[in-house]
Amino acid sequence: MIALFVDGDACPVKAEVEKVAGRHGLSVTIVSNGGLRPSANPLLRHVTVAEGADAADDWIVEHIAAGDICITADIPLASRCLEKGARVIGPNGKPFTQDGIGMALGMRDLSRHLRELTPGGQTHHAGFSKQDRSRFLGVLENCIVKARRA
Repeated sequence: MIALFVDGDACPVKAEVEKVAGRHGLSVTIVSNGGLRPSANPLLRHVTVAEGADAADDWIVEHIAAGDICITADIPLASRCLEKGARVIGPNGKPFTQDGIGMALGMRDLSRHLRELTPGGQTHHAGFSKQDRSRFLGVLENCIVKARRA
């Protein structure tokens, strides 16, 4: 059975994950450092981990298995999940793949370097749009269908 894992602290698509997972009867584990309101949905499980930079990431990597799906914007977490054979989708609907994860990690490092060079350490981030949400729903649906066939 496919399980979904959500890196929950800053995930803007938790409601969408719950909706799609409910349609497919899949369990969802939302992992966070706290502050999330639990859902009454019996398919949803909330896991609160200790404070720490990578505590939620470490928990997800420890519990995810090949064929499961992780939803995260965290590129290092995406890389670790891909290594375990899981599928990974960003909240904007863009999938992380083995072919592209190296480039994503490199761009992350470059962006961090540019922030360090920028006065105030700020760079512009595009907002989360309706198109991102729509793309996410379609990609998650397709990912579940593909995972079931595999």
